[in-house]
Amino acid sequence: MNVAHEAREQADRLELLARMRLLLAQVDLGGREIFERWRTGIGRRAFIPAAWNFAAYLALRQIDLREIQTLLMPLGLSSLGRCEGRVRPNLEAVVEALAALCGGAAPVGAITARAFFRGERLLRAETARVFGPQQADRAVRIMVTLPSEAADDGDFVTALVRAGMDAARINCAHDDADAWRKMISNVRAAAKLAGRGCIVYADLAGPKVRTKEVHVRHDARIRVGDHIALVRKLNDAKNHEPAITCTIPAVLDHLHAGDPVWIDDGKIGCLVESATGSRVDLCVTQCADAGSRLRPDKGLNFPNTAIPAPPLGAVDRAALAAIVDAIDVVGYSFVRRASDIVILQEELSRLGRPVLPLALKIETLEGIKNLPDLLVQAAGLQPTAVMIARGDLAVEIGYRRLAEMQEEILWLCEAASIPVIWATQVLDEYVKTGIPTRAEITDAAMAERAECVMLNKGVHVVAAVKVLDEILPLMEAHQTKKTSRMRALHSWPVRVSSIAGIQTSRDALFV
Repeated sequence: MNVAHEAREQADRLELLARMRLLLAQVDLGGREIFERWRTGIGRRAFIPAAWNFAAYLALRQIDLREIQTLLMPLGLSSLGRCEGRVRPNLEAVVEALAALCGGAAPVGAITARAFFRGERLLRAETARVFGPQQADRAVRIMVTLPSEAADDGDFVTALVRAGMDAARINCAHDDADAWRKMISNVRAAAKLAGRGCIVYADLAGPKVRTKEVHVRHDARIRVGDHIALVRKLNDAKNHEPAITCTIPAVLDHLHAGDPVWIDDGKIGCLVESATGSRVDLCVTQCADAGSRLRPDKGLNFPNTAIPAPPLGAVDRAALAAIVDAIDVVGYSFVRRASDIVILQEELSRLGRPVLPLALKIETLEGIKNLPDLLVQAAGLQPTAVMIARGDLAVEIGYRRLAEMQEEILWLCEAASIPVIWATQVLDEYVKTGIPTRAEITDAAMAERAECVMLNKGVHVVAAVKVLDEILPLMEAHQTKKTSRMRALHSWPVRVSSIAGIQTSRDALFV
């Protein structure tokens, strides 16, 4: 390398060092501003242990880092692509290494391995606070939605626990308090019998809108271009037209021409053509090629419309009061704003369980936009997790954005050291038929990046738990969050005597 080229290389490194130092200063300043805004807005309260890191991450992600990442890579330095749990330590480590490459400037600070991996330790601790201690060699917990028969079939619940279930989910939108308590009793007995932990997670129904009454002629199918009347009462519909009522009729007052409406959790897509006080005329824009059927008790989604219902209604309050003394985690459906969490926290305090662990179900665009404030409001007072409720979320934001959004939620929660539940349609075909699709096996493997994976009920759910119990430890050996782990590959053995017996371990850094 000639002298002129070396000089250019050195100049480029010095410029990159200056940019990295400026980036570090910007993150410090922006993070401090975000943190102070939280403190001013929320008032006197405890903060999550990772609050400073979380604020710094939010500040960092306001900047397009792609060019800097590309410049760092050929120097053998961190490209910052894995800094969620350690924003400032990662930036400082890069600045120190760059400074050394440029001639050995004084270090920014002493970055120890233990300080560098503090975020991972905090996340493990928070995961244990929500889901209980880790079982055996699998860090990712398995949650299963209990069917109604779990109230009377203790052997079925025992089979789930023995197969590897770590959390039993009770859906309070179905059954009643008597059935829920029987389910809880069966879970406790099964865990004791199996000699392993299993928490009880109760999901509040929330302001979920569903179809109520349905009127169609001769069980006819709905096709693209058809019209459906959304009415307060079936009497408001014409005799010949398909019509539905819904469980929250006040939503009709908030719909306008052009608003999207999804029926049956996204199976039938519509646009509002006109809206009056008693009826809303919908035009079908999407459905199955062979047509789709309108049925009662199916989910309705209104992505552009605020649902005129309290976040914690009378039904949810009654359900919570009935089992609050017996559950380990409460799931909060359709949470949108920090004020929604305050309402639940006040109710939990009134019921005598102010620090009951809370799972925030992110299933609306508003909930996504307010996620940082939701995390700070919840986790400052009690153990907190986030559920990526991919069913409603996909309908609300569109399927095209779902993959991107679930990644971003994972990143934000890791920066805040908040565990994530990967939910909806995991191994769905396997649970129903006993035969998995290739795509859902890959999805289940990718779920290793969360702290908990949820299965829905189905005939083959016990077998599905066993499959997850096998897949997840295998993937943990290869991947943790966004980081690939270079486990020795055994699929292509090559005899190299000079490296036999070499072992490495990072476990001590995370405990």
